[in-house]
Amino acid sequence: MFRLSSDDPAREVPNPKWAAADDKLREARAEIAKLQRATFLGNMLDAIEESAPRRREVVANLKARHRALWPAFQRAIKLAQRRDRIPRRVPVGKTTDQPIIKLATARKHLSNVLKMVAYQAESELVRAVAPHYSRAEEEGRTLIQTALTSAADIAITSNELLVTLAPLSSPHRSRAIAALCEKLNATGSVFPGTRLRLHYTVAAAATSAAPGA
Repeated sequence: MFRLSSDDPAREVPNPKWAAADDKLREARAEIAKLQRATFLGNMLDAIEESAPRRREVVANLKARHRALWPAFQRAIKLAQRRDRIPRRVPVGKTTDQPIIKLATARKHLSNVLKMVAYQAESELVRAVAPHYSRAEEEGRTLIQTALTSAADIAITSNELLVTLAPLSSPHRSRAIAALCEKLNATGSVFPGTRLRLHYTVAAAATSAAPGA
């Protein structure tokens, strides 16, 4: 049986507040990169090839994205300054008001293995959904995590275990997860300990919405 033991409250661990601030900074930098790609010289050259009315529309759009770059840069600078004021590591006793408990060595190893397996599985799902989700590089893990924690209906037939996920926050996210479900269904996986084949779907209300809605 695994045992628990008291931990040293002064032991330093990664600061969750620093990690949260770093996540926001990475999101801000990803937005800057997106705006920079959208205002790249090649896009401006493409505008020259358009007809006059279309050219004005494209150029106006490029200018609007270019104007959005400066506020995006300012936001990233402020987020970086805010993150840098937060200690990167803190005593574990400052991260919680609960008694500090340390896992026994064997249990900690098992816990680490499970975390690695879960992370690898999540990574595979992100790679699988990427062709169907344009922001997979910036939001792929968030999308998968949201889908995994969303509500779902379960039904059992004679040979299938049907899992119907609730629609996500927007139609294009629901469609991306629906495409992922089709890939998972194609594997023919069965629920452990049974002969029931797993079949995943997303509630039709979201996937049938018009593109771009």
